[in-house]
Order: sequence, then structure tokens, then C-alpha cells
Amino acid sequence: MWKTVVRRVLVMIPQLFILSILIFVLAKFMPGDPFTGLITPETDPAVIEELKVESGFYDPWYTQYFRWINNSIHGDFGLSYSFKVSVASLIGDRALNTLWLSLLSAVLVYAIAIPLGMLAGRYQNSFLDKFVVLYSYVSYAIPTFVLGLIFLFIFGYSFGWFPTSGTVDVNADPGTFSYMWSKFYHLLLPAITFAILGTTSIIQYLRNEVIDAKGMDFVKTARSKGIPMKKVYSKHIFRNSILPIAAFFGLTITGLLTGSIFIETIFGYPGMGQLFVSSITSRDYSVITALVMLYGLLTLVGSLLSDIILSIVDPRIRVE
Repeated sequence: MWKTVVRRVLVMIPQLFILSILIFVLAKFMPGDPFTGLITPETDPAVIEELKVESGFYDPWYTQYFRWINNSIHGDFGLSYSFKVSVASLIGDRALNTLWLSLLSAVLVYAIAIPLGMLAGRYQNSFLDKFVVLYSYVSYAIPTFVLGLIFLFIFGYSFGWFPTSGTVDVNADPGTFSYMWSKFYHLLLPAITFAILGTTSIIQYLRNEVIDAKGMDFVKTARSKGIPMKKVYSKHIFRNSILPIAAFFGLTITGLLTGSIFIETIFGYPGMGQLFVSSITSRDYSVITALVMLYGLLTLVGSLLSDIILSIVDPRIRVE
């Protein structure tokens, strides 16, 4: 399997190379330039022109591209003209916030989806099954920003149960229990919203797998041996039905990392998604290109991680 993993990693190199070209070309076609956000009524045009010359803005596109790639390989993604800091440090700070949000969301996704999928499949056509199917349809149909705004209004502003923005209470002292609890408390509402919207596919797949597994020979054999139905579901049906779900795990994590734009923007959570939106509005191209490259890399890694996880939980499957 390790040879296959190495081969897949090597294949990622030309994929990332093609992605980098597309990103660079599209950035060039975007209106304005990285210095547009710096222009104010008090800005001296000569200063902006000097910055353009110093940054190599007037160099040929291929010279700019290879300079950007060379710097990126060495961890230098340029300077954010909006935040006046290096892009690497800016994304590093925001990436940690997004990572915690994604991990908690993933835990909640599987904590909600697996029991509901198992119960719906076991008690097919029951009231519980119909409720789970209805929940899946509603969560699939409702847009992210709509549910986010509803939850923010009800639980944030109306009831005041959760904070409405930020990652931690400004009065909390770093390193204390209250600080850690404040960080977790600020994560809860965005993570719950994210999780509710992310359970649909897992519930449907698991429900269908359980329904199919109930009529298979290994279940009939287990029942004929007198094994209790509860144990048949927990040790036989669940183990076989969870295999397709395991394949989603890697893509679920990376999907949460790259799909948090609406959630972070709505809840005022300073992560990579919110940074991406603010960078677009301020035309901070160095941040935009770095984030899109990072999202592309995460997608490729997630696909590989899902294949590896599936081959581990099911030895009959080998990553090819």
C-alpha cells in the first residue's frame, strides 16, 4: 500500500502545477489589482506606483508566475496588503481556528448521522424512519446561510444562549480553564449548524446499507444460530454497513475545512473561510491565491486519506 500512496502523492504534483496555473491566470483576469484596496482619498498615486514597481507588477506574466511558485515552495506566499502581515502567518492563525471548527463539526456529524442512519434502517417504514427521512430532506434542501441566520437570530440574539461572533471572550485569560471553555463555547453554535447540514448523505447511505444488509445471508445465518437481534445489528450489520461511510471520512474533514465560508462569515468566526471572503472584497490577491491552492491541496489529500481509511477498515480493498 505504501508504494501506491507514494505513487498517488507523485501524481498530485502535476495536478497542483496545473491548478497553480489556473489560479494565477484567473487572478490576473480579476478586476483591479492587489493595490486597489490601498487607495484612499489621501493616498499619493506615486506611492502606489512605487509599490507596483517594487513588487514586480509590471514584469511579464510568466516571470511573475515562476517567482510566485518559487516563493511558495519556500513557504513565502507574499504580503497581505490588507492586513499588512505575511500571508503564511495570516493563514496559519486562521487555519487553526478553522481546524478546531471542522474537527468539532465532524464529531457532531458522525454522532448525529450514525445513530439516526442505523435506527432508520433497522425500523424501516416506522414513524422514526419517516422522521429521519424528513429531517434528511429538510437539511439537504435548506441553504447554509439560511439555517445559519435562523440559528444566529434565535439562539444568539433572541435567547442569548451563544455568542454571536469571535472565537473567545476578550476577558478570558489565556491558559486558564475559563479561556478553554470560552473557545469551545464560541465553537458550539457554528459547529452544530455545520453538523446538521452535513449529516444528510451519511444518514441516507447508512440507512440504505442497513436495509440491504438485513436480507443478506450472513444475517440469516446469525439469526439461525440464535444470536440476539441486538447483537446482529451491533456486530454484523453495523460493521458491514459502515464501510462506505468510512470512505467519506477523509473527504468529510477536508470538505469541512474548505466549506466553512458561509458559516464563518455568518457567525463572525475568524477562520480561513471568513478570510477568503474578506480577501476577495479587498482584492488581496496574494491571500486569495494562497487559499485556493491550499483548498486544492486539501481536496487531493482528503481523497487519498479516504482511500487509505477504506483499505484499513476493509482489508479486501486495496488502494490502486
